[in-house]
Amino acid sequence: MHTKEEKLAAFSRLLDIMDDLREKCPWDKKQTIESLRYLTIEETYELADAILENDLQELKGEIGDLMLHMVFYSKIASETNEFDIADVLNGVCDKLVERHPHIYGDTIAETEEEVKANWEKIKLKSGKKSVLQGVPKSLPAMVKATRIQEKARGVGFDWDNSEQVFEKVVEEINELKEEVTQATDKVEDEFGDVLFSLINYARFVNVDPESALERTNKKFIKRFQYLEEQSKKDGKELSEMTLAEMDEYWNKAKEL
Repeated sequence: MHTKEEKLAAFSRLLDIMDDLREKCPWDKKQTIESLRYLTIEETYELADAILENDLQELKGEIGDLMLHMVFYSKIASETNEFDIADVLNGVCDKLVERHPHIYGDTIAETEEEVKANWEKIKLKSGKKSVLQGVPKSLPAMVKATRIQEKARGVGFDWDNSEQVFEKVVEEINELKEEVTQATDKVEDEFGDVLFSLINYARFVNVDPESALERTNKKFIKRFQYLEEQSKKDGKELSEMTLAEMDEYWNKAKEL
């Protein structure tokens, strides 16, 4: 591993390169905070993929890409004297010190839950009117539900145990089934309630619902592509196969 001096030198090198690119490269000179936004989102998803694949070399590269974006945003902001990378780093350092009074002060917090509860109290004292105010509006719905539930739990609004949450899941599924049977206009609402309760249950059994669903997506893709490839090798067309015939290939794929 590198020394602190080597790490600082590497970061300094990135800052120098960013200065050069912003001054000399036609593409980099043209970029704005708005134009970089969708690229940053794409890089974040690539980082998430590397984590799910447990590909640490790929993860290293994706962290670098995101680091570049953070430096890029700061460089653009510095050109209008809004802020620079030092302001960004000092800001996050100040926030970390403030939100860890059990490390940098005399507050006692011996468990993860106590730490989270302190965070939410500190945020409210800083002027936020709601503990949910910090949940980004543009988050994907599943991630947003998880963050909402975590923040509510931080101030004590939560179930006592996983059994209670599972009972709620069953209750919501039964309500959904009833609305579907009666063909009412509440089906979408009840379906949302089922998903929200399942995400809540996932939290209680220490499962990241977003990662769990993505792993299932990848598993389905792998098995379906096996079905496509093997049936094609056998001279069959999917559109002409029965479900029973497809299931034979699917079951083989599950054994791989």
